[in-house]
Amino acid sequence: MIHDNKTSRVWLTASLLGAMLLMSGLAVTAVAQDEQTQPKATTKKVVPGGRDPFKKYEPPRAVIKQTAGQASIPSIQDRINRYKAQKAAAMSARMPAPKPTTALLLSEIQVIGISRTPRGYAAIVEATPIKLSYVIYPGEPFYDGQLVAIEDNRLVFRRETVFTDGRRERSVEYKGLRQPSPVNAMPLPGAANTSQSVAAANPQ
Repeated sequence: MIHDNKTSRVWLTASLLGAMLLMSGLAVTAVAQDEQTQPKATTKKVVPGGRDPFKKYEPPRAVIKQTAGQASIPSIQDRINRYKAQKAAAMSARMPAPKPTTALLLSEIQVIGISRTPRGYAAIVEATPIKLSYVIYPGEPFYDGQLVAIEDNRLVFRRETVFTDGRRERSVEYKGLRQPSPVNAMPLPGAANTSQSVAAANPQ
């Protein structure tokens, strides 16, 4: 009988301890869930319009878009040296040599004359920096362009402008016949007398 009372007391004590532990665990779980469900108060201030109303207004700075400039063009002597090197390399490789006009800029040539040949229209141009003349045909390459067509009184070129960022811009350029100089435009000394004599011989 005494043993049964001790056993009952032990079981009762164990049951009470288990109940207390269970209740404390449930309380802790409930508190944790309450903390998780409650949103945290944010201290971030929402500014309407994305600007602080207490800060002095500053207009947005204009962003200047930098455009690439035109690539530098080598001097005429550098271009001639490059042409000579290309010609020597082509000859050693037994390939057609480049045309000498590849060293000239379109702004460095003047159209002296236009004629018709068995190959079609041809033009005679003068390289002003080196005072040399060349006969050119449509398709002739230049340093900054190409001859596209030869018309009765002008040449049509396709100019190519290279910029520092690698961009290439193409445009059409026309070159007319070179105008005679004032010395060449002057009549010969006997030309005026001849015209006067012809007019006198043929009165109206």
